[in-house]
Amino acid sequence: MDPVTILLSIIFILFLVKTYNDQKYKNYPPGPKPLPLIGSLHLIERKKPHYALMKLAEKYGSVFSIQLAMEKMVILCGYDTVKDALINHADDFYDRPDNPLVDRIAHGNGIVCANGENWKVMRRFTISTLRDFGMGKRSIENKIQEEAQCLMQEIRTYKGEPFENLAIINAAVANIIVSILLGDRFEYDDPIILNLIRKINENIKSFGNFMNILYNMFPRLVGMLPGSHQKVFQNVEDTYAYIREVFTKQKKTLDVNDQRNLIDAFLARQEQEVQSESPLYFHNDNLSVLVSDLLGAGMETTSTTLRWGLLLMMKYPEIQKKVQNEIDTVIGSAEPQIEHRKQMPYTDAVIHEIQRFGNIVPMNVAHATAKDVTFRGYNIPKGTTIIPLLTSVLRDKAYFEKPYEFYPEHFLDSEGNLKKNEAFIPFSLGKRSCAGENLAKMELFLFFTTLLQNFSFQAPPGAVLDLTPALGFTSAPLPYKICAISRS
Repeated sequence: MDPVTILLSIIFILFLVKTYNDQKYKNYPPGPKPLPLIGSLHLIERKKPHYALMKLAEKYGSVFSIQLAMEKMVILCGYDTVKDALINHADDFYDRPDNPLVDRIAHGNGIVCANGENWKVMRRFTISTLRDFGMGKRSIENKIQEEAQCLMQEIRTYKGEPFENLAIINAAVANIIVSILLGDRFEYDDPIILNLIRKINENIKSFGNFMNILYNMFPRLVGMLPGSHQKVFQNVEDTYAYIREVFTKQKKTLDVNDQRNLIDAFLARQEQEVQSESPLYFHNDNLSVLVSDLLGAGMETTSTTLRWGLLLMMKYPEIQKKVQNEIDTVIGSAEPQIEHRKQMPYTDAVIHEIQRFGNIVPMNVAHATAKDVTFRGYNIPKGTTIIPLLTSVLRDKAYFEKPYEFYPEHFLDSEGNLKKNEAFIPFSLGKRSCAGENLAKMELFLFFTTLLQNFSFQAPPGAVLDLTPALGFTSAPLPYKICAISRS
């Protein structure tokens, strides 16, 4: 073939590609013009990408597009827009996007990043099983109360001296989901739970690392190189190995008529599936990923919220004192119970505001369009990554008077009663909202009130309390030390 023919063929192919893209992205949401290879990565501040996206929304509107490296995505900003997408157009926006890093970790299994029928089956199973094992019931309330007492006793051992609370709060919260998943609990210094917590925390912190971003751009090339992505893969495999060891042991003593925990319930469904010759969803790989998903989700966000709560109580001792006064009036020296919450509007408002201000999952978990979508006048192709930006909701000035301040009055009316704010959606909205929301709410109230009933929290002498969040997928406080002064 002569050079002229080759050149004309290349031009024709490029013309076809351009024509296809022009049609595919006709009336696409506006956004900054991407640079070659990096797209608009230069516009996204690594430390606060969610705030960089909110700034772009001021220019391009509440629905805009951005290209990061080679991936096109659409950002949804503000409560009205996010609610419109996840509630009014729920069937259009409930998928998860293709992501090479996540695909290698989960292979489409589990609940957090799965799609299609597998996700539907796993979500139904998870929600029904969490209910069966006590979510929202007195039985799980008792477990949380017991664990709160264990945490309190552990804190007493420090006798008011400064300590770092990350490990023990993580372990205490982890024990609640562990009791449902495995029917067990760990001592706070148990190397197994400390190892699991460390691996989960490392992975959550590293998801936004440069090498992980590069892996998603060039998985085959970067997959051969050293870096944080290799640490993620090793941590995940170690976690799966532990989970496989647990359910292999449990399978030997399984009694389908006396199920002890979620793993037993899964294994019982596995036996039913094999006998009925129905499509296989309850297989071992799905079990490993599902338990890992629930361990991470059930520990990280709640423990991070509690750590924000204690930091904020030290920062604002007058608010801490008001909470304690309400605890003393309503609960006294009795053990906190969920039924107390409706009599404690100020404490409830403070917990709401800790969740809002803490902004634990600022970017949300990415969604994807399940089909070609027309949304608010724009055409968005099937498979497009969608970021329903939770920061823009929890900082929406149309719904929160002081969006960047810690202000419990966001959730109180003029008479001091708890006031609902519809833009309060720390667990997201719609079909992909957090399956453990009710459990997390119980944990936050019971742990928080038990701790403030028994201790006053102070910063160590000379310490500066920094409310700047640490880097990572979740927005956690920077490491800090705390003094717990007994109130008894």
